[in-house]
This record gives sequence, C-alpha cells and structure tokens, in this order.
Amino acid sequence: MTSKTRVLFLCVANSARSQMAEALLRHTAAQRYEVFSAGTQPDEVDQRAIHSLQQLGVACDGLRSKPLEEFAHQRFDYIITLCDKSSFECSTLPGAGEYIAWNFEDPAASQNANAYSQTLHEIHERIKMFVLVKSKR
Repeated sequence: MTSKTRVLFLCVANSARSQMAEALLRHTAAQRYEVFSAGTQPDEVDQRAIHSLQQLGVACDGLRSKPLEEFAHQRFDYIITLCDKSSFECSTLPGAGEYIAWNFEDPAASQNANAYSQTLHEIHERIKMFVLVKSKR
C-alpha cells in the first residue's frame, strides 16, 4: 500500500484561501492526498469562505485556523503558498519535497460582492489542474 501524498497549503491568516484549498483538494482527491493548511499569522476562519464551500457542496468538517508552527518538523511532498506574502515568508521552509507558489487575491480585501465564490472557483480550477498534472507522473 502506498502512502498518500502530503500537501500543506499556506497563507497569512489561514482564514479563507488556504481553508478553501485544503477543503477543495480533500474533496477532489482525498484518496490520494493528505491535506493540511496553516497560516503565518493565523486568524479565525472566515465564515464567508465556509459558506462558499458549502454552496459548492464541499465538506467543511474540521476546518480551523492553525499556526504554521503546528506543523514544525513534519515532512510534506508539497508546500503550496496561496499569496505573495506567505510565499516570501515561507520560501525557505524545511520539510518540503516541492515548494509551489500560487497567488490569489484576498477575497476579504476585495470590493467585489462575489469575491469569495470567485476566489473559490479560481482555486478549484488550480486544484483540479494540480491533481491532473501530478497524477500523470
């Protein structure tokens, strides 16, 4: 039996984008990936992110904001940052098999009324592409 590929999504607050990515990858390919998220300055999970996930039919069980330190000394096959700030702050993290930097606009800072659903859609598309590309290996 092969073990699951371990993925850690990082963002500053671990309140929206990284929570969405964690839930989406788990929803898309839970049989192949063990998924986590954390923040460099964790805050509360944004309920608008939870609402957007629920509208898409994605389970939100167990989602909580976590500090990056919670994962100290753990090994991940992929560490994926979801914003430029976390990408800069976390570019030298130990324990990453592969480091990937994605950048998505913070929906909390947007004036767009559909910011959370738009960000969710963009992350979902990237997650699907990630799963497709990594399954071709």
